[in-house]
Order: sequence, then structure tokens, then C-alpha cells
Amino acid sequence: MQIAIDTSTDTAGLALVRDNQILAELTWRCGQNHSVQLLPNLAHLLKQNNPSTLRQSSGQVGSGQVLSLESADCIIVARGPGSYNGLRVGISTAKGLAFSLDIPIVGISTLEAEAYQHANIGLPVCPVFNAGREELATAMYHGQGGQWRQIAEEHLTTIEALCTKITTKTVFCGEFVPAIANKLKELLGEKALILSPAANLRRASFLAELGLIRFKAGDVDDAATLQPFYFRGPSISQPKHK
Repeated sequence: MQIAIDTSTDTAGLALVRDNQILAELTWRCGQNHSVQLLPNLAHLLKQNNPSTLRQSSGQVGSGQVLSLESADCIIVARGPGSYNGLRVGISTAKGLAFSLDIPIVGISTLEAEAYQHANIGLPVCPVFNAGREELATAMYHGQGGQWRQIAEEHLTTIEALCTKITTKTVFCGEFVPAIANKLKELLGEKALILSPAANLRRASFLAELGLIRFKAGDVDDAATLQPFYFRGPSISQPKHK
């Protein structure tokens, strides 16, 4: 079984995968409560999908493989960009599990995970996160002919500068998109494809799929050196002097 963890933003996600099948997935609005909600929700997800729990709820009798942390053989984690505190919680939890269980860890770009769930649309996909200071964190990906590739690397930009680079109809996704949807439509018109709120929700199962590709290829990260990816550090105010 593989465990996928995403605490990159105010929306957190978990997914449990076994034999290329999504066993369970949980997405919730956690705000800044990643540290107090992540592990309890992981324990809840494991418990709710254990054979004994499923038999009790359905009234069926049978046997099955018990899900537990010890049955995991890989941890997949969103490495950012994203919120400073959220990423620290997710990465440290993932590394702690990888070390304690002595299993591999795979870090995946949050921007790529955001975009990957729209790979089958057949258009360029532009994930957009709010980076503060009137800037966006973004990249560009395209799924075509069964191939998924990055066509613009992760970078910081502004809405205006981003729109000057868009030359064809493009899917925009990410939590920040609804806040700038009108501006994207104003600058790009029909070139901007804005998804519905349900389609725009980032899901940990797609993070898991990306991680599994690397895991199966033996392309894993070093738990000792894997770090969250920030475009900039946290905003720290100067102490007030008496």
C-alpha cells in the first residue's frame, strides 16, 4: 500500500493506494490546522477502510488484508510550492513515516499534481497558486497522445505577465483561480478555460498516481535531504521594541 499526503495549501488531502487502485481518499478544508488534523485523519482513513470496519457497516462476514501504517511500502508527498507551515507539516510527517517504517519517499510538485488531474482534456494546463505580493506561482503542463510533459518550468510571475505567454486555449486550475477568474477572462477571453469548483478541487489520488510512476521506476527521494519547495520564505514581522 502507498500513502499520499498533501498539505500544500488550506485544502489538505490523503489517499491510500494498493495494486494501482485507490482504496480511499479524503479531501478537506483545514485552514492552518494541518498539524492537528493530518495524522488523526490518516488514522481515520485507515480504520474506515479496514475489513472489520467494512464488514460491520455492511453486515457481511469475510476476511481481508488489514490496512495499517505498517502495510505501507511508500510515502508520496506534495513538496510544494505552497504555504510555509502547511508544507513543513506534510514533509516532516512524510519523512517521519518513511524513516520509522524504513520505506521509500517520493516528493511531487504540488503544481504538477494540481495540473495532472486535467491531463486528459488535451489542452495546456496552467496551475496557479497565490504567492503573495501580487505574484503567482505557476507552471505549464500538457497531456497529449498519452504523454504527460512539462512545457514551462515552475516560476513566479504576475497575472498580466502570465497572460502575455498564453497563445492558445488553456485550462487554468488551482485554489486561487476563482479569485482571478474575471481578470483571466478579461485578458484572455475564450483562451481561458475556467473549471467548475468541483473540477478544480485538488485531489490526493492524482498526487498518488504521479508518485507511483516514479516509485515503480525506482526513482525515489532521499528522506534525509528531501525539503519543501518554497519560492520565498515565510513573512516574518520585525519585533516591536519598547
